[in-house]
Amino acid sequence: MKKILWLAAAAAFLLTAQPLIAAEKKKPENTFELLQLFGDVFERVRSSYVEEVSDEQLIEAAIAGMLTSLDPHSSYLNAKNYKDMQVQTRGKFGGLGIEVTMENGVIKVVSPIDDTPAQRAGILPGDLITHLDGKQVLGLSLSQAVELMRGKVGSDLKMTLQRKGKEPFDVTITRAIIPIRTVRSHLEGDIAYVRISSFSQPTIGGLERAMRKMTKELGDKFKGVVLDLRNNPGGLLDQAVAVSDAFLDRGEIVSTRPRQKDGHQRFNAKPGDLADGKPIVVLINGGSASASEIVAGALQDLNRAIILGTQSFGKGSVQTILPLGPHGAMRLTTALYFTPSGKSIQKIGIKPDIEVEQIRLEAVVADRARSREADLRGALDQRGKDGKGKPGQKSDNKEPLSESEKTRSDFQLQRALDLLRGVDLFTKRLKG
Repeated sequence: MKKILWLAAAAAFLLTAQPLIAAEKKKPENTFELLQLFGDVFERVRSSYVEEVSDEQLIEAAIAGMLTSLDPHSSYLNAKNYKDMQVQTRGKFGGLGIEVTMENGVIKVVSPIDDTPAQRAGILPGDLITHLDGKQVLGLSLSQAVELMRGKVGSDLKMTLQRKGKEPFDVTITRAIIPIRTVRSHLEGDIAYVRISSFSQPTIGGLERAMRKMTKELGDKFKGVVLDLRNNPGGLLDQAVAVSDAFLDRGEIVSTRPRQKDGHQRFNAKPGDLADGKPIVVLINGGSASASEIVAGALQDLNRAIILGTQSFGKGSVQTILPLGPHGAMRLTTALYFTPSGKSIQKIGIKPDIEVEQIRLEAVVADRARSREADLRGALDQRGKDGKGKPGQKSDNKEPLSESEKTRSDFQLQRALDLLRGVDLFTKRLKG
């Protein structure tokens, strides 16, 4: 049995029917009578429904309806869906590369996964999927819609999307086997940049390798870390705890509280900090959910990082996968999680310390096209007198954009980098 944080929600399975006994004025009051009621309905459907329906279909539909009526995250997984889920949490699965939930009867994109067909097709968080290959999504459960999105590798799927401020439009995506590389990293000058796109089994190993490589390369020049959790829909609880622990020496990371008080669990950090105490900025937005919020909440409450960006999604519940033998499994919401300060973020989210909306920057390229003093004919040339540059060298405004300049088009990331460099400068000045 694994505890797992999942973002995918399911629409409630609704059954409407006339009462079996119109004159009955009160509901059955004990479990036996209720089970008898279920049995009566089951037999009536088997014998009188307009089309023949298998017992398996009826039982599975009843289970699915029972679970999905509880909350958006409890659901039934048949044998095939359970197998697909196990593959996905191991970090490799087939499909489009898109994390979704259900909202008002349609599928809502939580976030596309990095370097997947969905991201390359331009799918954005918040997009609503109304049709799949021309068929309406309205009326389907989430699991049914997800099943339609799956298919043979190399086959195409046409999705109709609604995006805020735009007319509905179609996007065709080619399905693929998607090996998920959950951790990506590079150096931004003297700052280590780490992006975690989801929390699956390979995540903590990827983070440790990336941090060791970058800190070794920077040596004494290492100033801090930007941990990018934007559009990260979550994943495994143990990976969220491990990632938080990687930057903490002590303190409670998260607690989970089920209905039974004796089942409360607390997860604490062990000594050892991959960033060696250097400042950390965590980037979040509305697509940061579940496990991402555990990490952001822990680092924020324990004063280990500054959280920058926009308010996170607000999923503060824990789902437990309960296997049901050869029939699959059920995903059941069994607990709420709480940040170190005792806050539940369910339906609230993590509020950033510094709120920064993402905007599109186009001044980077425009700025490079402007003339500078060094480009003017006859300008005095002092380069070389202080040991920097060589006299006679001129700037070339036509050189390609560097990786750093590409980063400048990401406004939130640029603010994070500026903040870390400002902290480093201020610290050095205080030391004299």
